[in-house]
Amino acid sequence: MIIAEIGQAHDGSVGILHSYIAALASTGIDAIKFQTHIAEAESSSFETFRIPFSYVDKTRFDYWTRMQLSTAQWTEVKEHCHKVGLEFISSPFSCKAVDVLEEAGVDRYKIGSGEVTNFLMLEKIAATGKPVILSSGMSTLEELDAAVHIFKEKEVELAIMQCTTAYPTQPEQWGLHIIKQLNDRYNIATGLSDHSGDITACLAATAVGAEILEFHVVFDKRMFGPDAKASIEIDEVERLVKGVKQIRASLENRFCKNALAENMSGLKQLFGKSLCINKTLPQGHTVTFEDLESKKPSGFGIAPSDYKSIIGKRLNKALSQWEFLNHEDFSTYD
Repeated sequence: MIIAEIGQAHDGSVGILHSYIAALASTGIDAIKFQTHIAEAESSSFETFRIPFSYVDKTRFDYWTRMQLSTAQWTEVKEHCHKVGLEFISSPFSCKAVDVLEEAGVDRYKIGSGEVTNFLMLEKIAATGKPVILSSGMSTLEELDAAVHIFKEKEVELAIMQCTTAYPTQPEQWGLHIIKQLNDRYNIATGLSDHSGDITACLAATAVGAEILEFHVVFDKRMFGPDAKASIEIDEVERLVKGVKQIRASLENRFCKNALAENMSGLKQLFGKSLCINKTLPQGHTVTFEDLESKKPSGFGIAPSDYKSIIGKRLNKALSQWEFLNHEDFSTYD
C-alpha cells in the first residue's frame, strides 16, 4: 500500500488541496493521507511552533485555525479521492476531529506519532471499527504495546509503521531494521512512514519487507510549510511507485538458479566459448598454455574449462592460427 501524505501542504486552501488530489491521481499510489485539525479541541495558548516557519500566524493555535476544514469540505475531499480511485485517510488530532472524519466518511485512520499515548482518542477510533495505521516515531515499545492492545482488543485491522520524528530524516535515522522487529513483535502488517524528502528510503524499505509506505508530498520543496523540506515532489512520485512495484515483483518471484541456467542453453551456447590456438602449429607440437585462446561460440571445440586436459599433449596434425581444438586433434598415445 503506497500512501502520499498531503498533510498541511495545502496551507489552508481547499482549492490547493483538490489540486493535490488531481495531481496525485495518475501516479499509481493507493491512498492520500490528510491531517484533520480543530484548533479549539487540540491546542492551547501554551503550544509553541515545532519549527519557526510561519510569517502569517502569530501562534500555533492561529496556524491550526487556518488549517481547519469544515465537515462539508472534508466530505468533498473524500468524494474527490473516491472519484479518482484513491482511499481517503486522515490523522485526527482530537476526539472532535474523529467525529468530523466519521461524518465525512473517512476510509482509514492514521495515528500520528505524538498521539500513540492518547488513549482517549485511540479508544474513540477503535470504537469505529475502521482500519488503523499506527505510527511509532516517538514511542517506546512498551507504549506501542499498550496502543496495539487497544485495537487488537476490539479486533480492529491494524498496521504499524517505523517512523523517525526528524524533518528531514537522515539515512542513519531511517531505522529500516525496525520494520522487521515490529512485524515479529506484533505479527501485523508493517511499513515505513518516511520524512527523508527523497524516494530512496521507501525503495530501501520495500527491499527489506515493508508492506506499507507513506511519504509527504509537495508541488515544490520551496513551498511554505513545516514539512516541505521533508517531502518529495509530486513529479517524483510516479518514479517511486514504479521502483516499489519492480522491487516487489523481484521479491515475490523466486527462481532456482540451476533451473534458470538450464533454460538458457541457447544463450549459453551463444555467449560461451571454445578452445582454439592463437598461432599456426605443426604436427607433433606439444600444446602449452601460451598456445591457447578461447573464441565464441561454445560447442565448436573443447570447453575452456577443460583446457588442462590437453596441456602437454601432441597434435596429430598441423593447425592454422585460430582453428578450434578438439580431442581428435591429439595423438591417442599421449
